[in-house]
Amino acid sequence: MRLKFTKMQGLGNDFVVFDGVRQHVELTPERVRRLADRHFGVGCDQVLLVEPATRADCDFRYRIYNADGGEVEQCGNGARCFVRFVHEQGLTHKRAIRVETAAGVIEPRLEADGQVTVDMGVPRFEPRDIPFDAPARALTYPLAVDGESLEISALSMGNPHAVVVVADVDTAPVGQLGPRIEGHPRFPARVNAGFMQVIDRRHVRLRVYERGVGETLACGTGACAAAVAGILRGLLDSPVQVSMRGGALSIAWAGEGAPVYMTGPAVTVFQGEIDL
Repeated sequence: MRLKFTKMQGLGNDFVVFDGVRQHVELTPERVRRLADRHFGVGCDQVLLVEPATRADCDFRYRIYNADGGEVEQCGNGARCFVRFVHEQGLTHKRAIRVETAAGVIEPRLEADGQVTVDMGVPRFEPRDIPFDAPARALTYPLAVDGESLEISALSMGNPHAVVVVADVDTAPVGQLGPRIEGHPRFPARVNAGFMQVIDRRHVRLRVYERGVGETLACGTGACAAAVAGILRGLLDSPVQVSMRGGALSIAWAGEGAPVYMTGPAVTVFQGEIDL
């Protein structure tokens, strides 16, 4: 099976994107792992698949596969690349589109300056919706990791997130604690682990250990989760600039019951073909 693909990146979070509208694409976990391999494949954090919508009120369907081969619900940096991809490929001329995902409908919009804004939906906080093993919703939760009790915020941005506030992201033990939090038994579907340093009330620095990927240069849903957690805890005011190793995103959230808006860049790197 020979397929055309596009390599894209959003703040260094990189993707292999397939047009599943004009070509037949069958992705298995083994094929995804091969594509994502940086030595034997194309190399990426996630593989994205653009498909025809199955709902009358949507323009496209968006499927996301992590580098480990598992399909996941949501990817914010990928969503920005998605809208640029469908424009560049001539699949739509709409600046704002509705896209169905496993986590629900999102609404990305291509701005006049080339940036992309995505309505990421309303964050969810009930433990059963994350999912997270806790008797009731709380502002923060203690999480036992390697004999240490961490204070985390837990929420869903269509995918699960745990956010830890740290004094300095540069020295935070992301490589050690990240995988412990990601696979913690209280998160039955695993979790994205965010380490957030508050610079001021409208600026944070963030590193994210992503579920099924490891630490990435940027995480769009992780940036949303960090900003929401900080606003809820009274540490931040909207909009929040979230600076990651790959660059910065602007996150706006009006409060409970409101959607989160994420704005940032999306870049095409190259196009190619691969025989699967």
